[in-house]
Amino acid sequence: MPIIIPKDIPAYETLKNENIFVMSTNRASTQDIRPIDILILNLMPTKIETETQLARLLANSSLQVNLTFIVPSSHDSKNTSKSHLDRFYTTFDKIKGKKYDGCIITGAPVEKLEFNEVDYWDELKEIFEFTKTNVTSTMFICWGAQAALKHFYGIEKTERKEKLFGIFKHKKSVIYEALLNGIDDVFYIPQSRYTYNKEKDLLNCKDLIPLCYSKECGTTILKSKDNKRVFVLGHLEYDKYTLKKEYERDLAKGLDIKEPCNYFNEDKSDVDVLWRSTANILYYNWLNYYVYQLTPYDFKNPIIKYENE
Repeated sequence: MPIIIPKDIPAYETLKNENIFVMSTNRASTQDIRPIDILILNLMPTKIETETQLARLLANSSLQVNLTFIVPSSHDSKNTSKSHLDRFYTTFDKIKGKKYDGCIITGAPVEKLEFNEVDYWDELKEIFEFTKTNVTSTMFICWGAQAALKHFYGIEKTERKEKLFGIFKHKKSVIYEALLNGIDDVFYIPQSRYTYNKEKDLLNCKDLIPLCYSKECGTTILKSKDNKRVFVLGHLEYDKYTLKKEYERDLAKGLDIKEPCNYFNEDKSDVDVLWRSTANILYYNWLNYYVYQLTPYDFKNPIIKYENE
């Protein structure tokens, strides 16, 4: 089944060329099918790239998935054009009366700031509270996960001595868990962050269940006992060359950055992707087990119609 996005959003043509089934919002509104409504709070500076990455993963299921993108109204995005944001995004104040089957809150390059120093922190806390009552299950990614751990459980983040950067091997912490169903016992997750959560704080929180562990990264995926919150302290959504772009960007800025670990192949000529199947399975499982099978049938909003459709 297709992912439902506006026909002129950049992700539409990219995914269509990859033979991923996409459908315009206009066509979807003519079909008598109950789509899964997913809200995405995109905090990444590379918004167009992130849109495509998440849409690609959410299209990997038999469900018809309708995406709504929002950005904080209390923050001025400097890396994405205003015309793109005006065309394809809305704000929390315009959707906070609605209900969503699922929600994804991305990472953001603000991890060295204290949470209350982030200009949209108050708005983000309001969105966190919204997910408690208006969303069946929410996935939090990287800094978004650390922010949610702070808000819901009071778990602080700690700055690392150097950036955790590269592809790292993980092992399951549980024998059976629906979210990891079909994922190999050993798998890889991209990381790109300067902060971490202390392992004892994660393990001592009685409402959280650790799902996988890495000796370099600690616990990277965990969930709440009621399955309403999934925390991914990494970037499984990343494309093949995302870390390469980040590495080259940091070098251009003159930062003291090491080459991403376990990322480039032996002769440094290219990248061997080690995490794609894990990402596809994880997002499929989240949609199937934590969203689709738990959400009520009438948990529905009209599909947002965009101009020129």
